[in-house]
Amino acid sequence: SEAHEGARVEALERLDRELRPKGTRAKPASGSKGPRATGSSLADLLFGAPTRKGSFRGFDRVLGARRADADAFYEALLPGATPEDAGILRQALAGLLWSQQFYHYDVSRWLDGDAISAPDQRKNGRNRTWRHLKAADVIAMSDTWEYPWFAAWDQAFHCVALTLVDLDLAKEQVEVLLSHRYQHPNGQLPAYEWAFGDVNPPLQAWAALECFASERDRRGAGDRDFLQRVFHKLLLNYPWWLNRKDPDGRAVFEGGFLGLDNISVYDRSRPLPPGYSLKQADASGWMAMYALNLTAMAIELAQNDPAYEDLAIQLHSQFFAIAEAMHGWGGSDVSLWDPEDRFFKDAVATPGGSHPLSVFSWVGLIPLFGAEVVGPGPLAKLPRYREFLQSHAGGVYNGHFVCACPHTENPRGEHLFSLALPTNLPDILARVLDEAEFFSPGGVRALSRAHRDGHSLGDVPGLGDVSIPYEPGESESGLFGGNSNWRGPVWMPLNFLLVRALETLHRYLTDSFTVAAPAVGRQPVTLGEAADLLSGRLIGLFRRNDRGLRPVFPEDSPFQADPHWEDLLLFHEYFHGETGLGLGASHQTGWTALVANLLVREYARRGRKETP
Repeated sequence: SEAHEGARVEALERLDRELRPKGTRAKPASGSKGPRATGSSLADLLFGAPTRKGSFRGFDRVLGARRADADAFYEALLPGATPEDAGILRQALAGLLWSQQFYHYDVSRWLDGDAISAPDQRKNGRNRTWRHLKAADVIAMSDTWEYPWFAAWDQAFHCVALTLVDLDLAKEQVEVLLSHRYQHPNGQLPAYEWAFGDVNPPLQAWAALECFASERDRRGAGDRDFLQRVFHKLLLNYPWWLNRKDPDGRAVFEGGFLGLDNISVYDRSRPLPPGYSLKQADASGWMAMYALNLTAMAIELAQNDPAYEDLAIQLHSQFFAIAEAMHGWGGSDVSLWDPEDRFFKDAVATPGGSHPLSVFSWVGLIPLFGAEVVGPGPLAKLPRYREFLQSHAGGVYNGHFVCACPHTENPRGEHLFSLALPTNLPDILARVLDEAEFFSPGGVRALSRAHRDGHSLGDVPGLGDVSIPYEPGESESGLFGGNSNWRGPVWMPLNFLLVRALETLHRYLTDSFTVAAPAVGRQPVTLGEAADLLSGRLIGLFRRNDRGLRPVFPEDSPFQADPHWEDLLLFHEYFHGETGLGLGASHQTGWTALVANLLVREYARRGRKETP
């Protein structure tokens, strides 16, 4: 309308007057009344002379310049990349950036309602014990279409992907759930909107360390203030786990479902009969990882403040206690390590002893994530901590061998803190790298293919007759609504953590340590090469194969060959354990953006191999 056009021109001329340097004269923007003056208005400089029929003349020029900026930015992230790999990285990260949404939830206000709503129905409903939670933040969502809310462990993975494009944003996202507006007064972090009181794996410390290390690599120094703020808030969360998820006080944990939905033979959030409890290898593995993450943070902070040295010793002691308990020592009488199958497993504690659940799944691989390497430099300033490590030479705690030796040094003078013993790695990884078990064409399956015949566990005390079938695609189980499946598909976030763990272990053990890889004819591979094999298959979900098809899409999908769609990607929640087909949430599942980190890793390793 003419009124709208007049207001637009007036606003542009006002903006022009405010921004033009003093002493210069502007001509009126085209479309306004009055004599033309020499010079150009700000609107003309930006968009060309606007008219009623062509108000955005020059738009293509501006958009082209901004596109060139974006091209240069993403090319710098992956120099020398093929067009296909550059497209995968760019769409993964751009989709994650665009999946941020404003999230507003004042729990107290919602529960109390108003004169129109019916609050009596809410006061005894979900999240009623989270009245303090007042969310009003822009958050990187799990999936803006299907899961438009935060989830604690999704958030941690998002932050690690965001370090590639915006370090400051990544750090802000780490601290969102640690804010007093989210963290419960008892120390718990909210899991996700459907049930804040549920539990997700405690990955905030790991994400913070990733942000700190990334900033140190790129900017020359890590943000110690950030690390300190996060560390202090996590010291409120860590004891919550110790007090709430270790009811016997024996350092063996019962975390519940931990985001892995139907991975167990039964609903792990459901209580067992009196006198029975489920001791979880994954929950205990997550806690060992958490303890080591906090230990690494304390070591870093102790470089400038000796007061943190005691915390490093205390937290590392708790790691030892978890490792001891997982091997059946320390009074727990429940070993989560099966010496016959040489694999970590859940176990049911009964009044008469314990019964291991003979399942080969991520539950038994998560303990590998508890691994940190510390160089000689940081330890040089911590004499009491070095004495503490020496007192546990050989990985001995209370007279038992419970973990990798923390005192021995490799040729670079580094120390390894690891829940998994190096002597156990060949047996564990023989299953991981076996295509008849875990190793699918698109990554590590959530459940070994050895269960494809509906593996029966028989009559388990407290559970009855149970079995766990291998289901590589959509869930056939009603557990947790059956909307996601951990009984065979490939999940990007845990695969990413396994790549990271293998890299950490390889850094300490060096090329001299190898394992047989059934997937490549049982040839010996270093742990770095094992990480390469896994990373390549994960990236391969999105790359075109020898048939010119992307495994992530159906063969008849327009995303395969339609010229309007063939260069566009979707980042699914998880992937079929046999074909790599994308499943679950299909738009932009945030944690699947980690494929960008894997691409950066691959090209960096290529560069190191090519450079003497």
